Amino acid sequence: MKQAPEHLVNLIEPIVEGLGYECVGIEYNPHPKNGLLRIYIDSESGILLEDCTKVSHQLSGMLDVEDPIADNYQLEVSSPGAERPFFKLSQFEKFIGSTITINVFKPIDKRRKLLGIIKKVDGEIIVLEQNGQILEIPFQAMSKVRLVPDYSIKKGGRNGK
Repeated sequence: MKQAPEHLVNLIEPIVEGLGYECVGIEYNPHPKNGLLRIYIDSESGILLEDCTKVSHQLSGMLDVEDPIADNYQLEVSSPGAERPFFKLSQFEKFIGSTITINVFKPIDKRRKLLGIIKKVDGEIIVLEQNGQILEIPFQAMSKVRLVPDYSIKKGGRNGK
């Protein structure tokens, strides 16, 4: 996954969780002029703009003091949304039975993008059912994973082929 470097995760996760939110994941896209640090937060009651503002304010203060990123960057705090990204194995377990899209580093069956239903998590292997076929995909082989919302499937979206 496109998880941020461990030193950033170790600084940010405790603050987000200390404020009562789940830290779904952290992305860092470095760039000398306009890097982006994106933090996805969630809670059982959902996320409102006020929640993002609260977390952003707390993180801004800590990041100014700790200064863990040398280059310029923009801080963005966001809800994971309906097409939530996955960063951790525990997120796959939470969504067993759901449809996901997976981008992999090296092609599987000549494809880099897979779509299927999470059947189970076996250690660090995600068992995916795709058109009646079972695929076992190592967590480390995945470059990007997103949930496919039910409404997208019902409307004939990504899974409507």
